[in-house]
Amino acid sequence: MQLKAVDYTSPTAAEDFVRSLRETGFGVLKNHPIKKELVSAIYEDWQAFFSSESKHDYRYNVGPQDGYFSPKVAETAKGHTKRDIKEYFHYYPWGQCPEKQKPLLAQYYGEATSLAEELLAWVEQYSPDDVAKHYSQPLSSMVEGSQQTLLRILHYPPLKGDEELGAIRAGAHEDINLLTILPSANEPGLQVKAKDGSWMDVPCDFGTLVVNIGDMLQEASGGYFPSTSHRVINPEGADKTKSRISLPLFLHPKPEVVLSNRHTAKSYLRERLIELGVIPEEE
Repeated sequence: MQLKAVDYTSPTAAEDFVRSLRETGFGVLKNHPIKKELVSAIYEDWQAFFSSESKHDYRYNVGPQDGYFSPKVAETAKGHTKRDIKEYFHYYPWGQCPEKQKPLLAQYYGEATSLAEELLAWVEQYSPDDVAKHYSQPLSSMVEGSQQTLLRILHYPPLKGDEELGAIRAGAHEDINLLTILPSANEPGLQVKAKDGSWMDVPCDFGTLVVNIGDMLQEASGGYFPSTSHRVINPEGADKTKSRISLPLFLHPKPEVVLSNRHTAKSYLRERLIELGVIPEEE
C-alpha cells in the first residue's frame, strides 16, 4: 500500500483526509500553508544547536518537561528495553528556548498549531454520529487555549557503530496526544505499521506533512480513529554518517478535558509518561 497525499486545497480535502485517518491511522498533506523555507531554516538552526555544547545550558525541567533532553535521558518506547538513539528539545511558548532559535520556532509553532486545530475540526466534522456521541465536548474546543501542545525538535545523531545492540532511533510506539503534525524530515527512516502488520516507509518528499492519530483521539472516539504505530529505523551504508532532524508537533487538549469514562487528558498523559520512563511513578 502506498501513502497517497491529500491536496489541502482540494474541495474534498477534509473528507479525503479524515477517510485516510480512519482507514490507516495517518494522512499525508500537500499544498498546505506551512512554507518549506521556514521548515528548512529551522532544520539548519537546530542542527547547529545540537552540534554545540551550549545545548546543555537548557537542560529540561522535570515538572513542565521543557528544554533539552540528552540521549542518556531519551525515552524508552513502551514495551521496549533499550533507549531510543536520539536527543531532543521540548518547546512551549511559555518555556525555555535559546534566543537565537526562538523567532522561527515561535512562528512555526503558531502556524502548525493553527493547522492542527483545523485538521481536528475536520475530524470532528466527519465523525459519524455514533462516534461523536463519545466526545465529552466538541473536539475543537478541547484544544482552545491549551498550554500543553508540544513542539519537539528531534535529533537522531550519526551512528558510530558502538550503539547498544538492538537499539534503534525510535522504537515502535504510538503518540500520546490527539493529532501529530510532522513535516518531512531531512533524511528517511520513518515507517508506519499497516493493518496487516507490515511496515511501510513514509516518503520524505520535502514539503509534505505527515499527520497521525494519537492515543487520546483513539480514547475519545471509542477506538473509531486508530492510534498509529510508527518507528524510526537506523540507516544503512553511507547514510549511517548522516544525522536526522525531525519536527513533530503534538496537539494536546487542556488537562481537565474528559477523554472517556476512564481518563482526563491529565491522567492519561501522566500514565503514559510513567510508562515511557520520563517521570517517576511517585511524582
